[in-house]
Amino acid sequence: MAAGDATGLRALLTTHVSAGPLPGAVALVARGDRIEAAAVGSADAAGTTPLTRDSIFRIASITKPVVAAAVMTLVEEGRIALDAPVDEWLPELASPMVVRTPAGPVDDVVPAVRPITVFDLLTFRSGHGFPSDFSLPAVAPLFGELKQGPPQPQAVPAPDAWMAALSRIPLLCQPGDNWLYNLGSDILGVLIARVTGVTLPDFLAERVFEPLGMVDTGFEVPAGKRDRLPYYYRKGEAGGLELIDPPDGQWSTVPPFPSGAGGLVSTVDDWYAFARMLLADGTAGGRTLLSPASVRQMTTDHLTEPQREAGALFLEGQGWGFGGSVDVRNVDPWNVPGRYGWVGGTGTAAHITPSTGLVTILLTQLEAEGPVPSTLLRDFWRFAA
Repeated sequence: MAAGDATGLRALLTTHVSAGPLPGAVALVARGDRIEAAAVGSADAAGTTPLTRDSIFRIASITKPVVAAAVMTLVEEGRIALDAPVDEWLPELASPMVVRTPAGPVDDVVPAVRPITVFDLLTFRSGHGFPSDFSLPAVAPLFGELKQGPPQPQAVPAPDAWMAALSRIPLLCQPGDNWLYNLGSDILGVLIARVTGVTLPDFLAERVFEPLGMVDTGFEVPAGKRDRLPYYYRKGEAGGLELIDPPDGQWSTVPPFPSGAGGLVSTVDDWYAFARMLLADGTAGGRTLLSPASVRQMTTDHLTEPQREAGALFLEGQGWGFGGSVDVRNVDPWNVPGRYGWVGGTGTAAHITPSTGLVTILLTQLEAEGPVPSTLLRDFWRFAA
């Protein structure tokens, strides 16, 4: 692979890091075999440890495409089917109840009109998850009982207890009706473990990370690598930084609940290995991870226009494939129809554009302030477009 001139990319990152309060960033842009990568700033707010290309980041929701790909390996093996009801493996979801109206009380429910399928979970249309209106009564238990929201690996109950809690929370809508954010990927992580009989970390390590050479990706950072894990911050009062997690914090041990929605740590080169597999129709290093048909299903929009509009807070007009958004418009410089990927609440983003071979990956250690992409992200996408 040819290395590109990263001067422009480095200048872009330096501008944003110098403006503060972002301590640093690592980015990679690949156009075919031409790669530009840059690491700017520090791993800590004090500026004592420089970020490097192999710095390990908490990647949050760009975990989702990886877990979707893992599900598709099971589909290809015939161990599950896209149209199969999930209650065979997730009996907690065998008889879901649905709030009668989205704004109604959580105890005013009706039965689901049909079972929840694997396809429903992959497309975020199972009835579980976040709507654009967080004030709806049925949303509160997602935060309180299921610990949805910003990643907090050590605070979430183990899968069986988590599924038991999920079974007591009504769906916000009937299966298949609407797109709702996040929860589908966490349920898919449990599904993988139940179908295979091994933990999600072990399955991903064997079936995704090892074949692709993703040597620094997992649900924990071993002691010998923690010097490469930045401190993790959010914006505090008066423009300062508030520490959320140090290198020896919540990602220093395997969590009770390995989150398929946002639990992984990784590097720009590891996620790039995953991106290259998708761009190569499921093949990497002479090994086939997925079929071209599975890759197309992952990177194809499956939503209706009303579903995209209902999820506007998160999607901004984009569609949704399996585990990531799919651009269906060409309004802004970075919105190229067919671009697939997602953003993470820990300040991360990763996308591919199958039609051009473009890959863009940006990793930071500053928590996003909401679902709307930051100025840095938008500038980064403009640069890469």
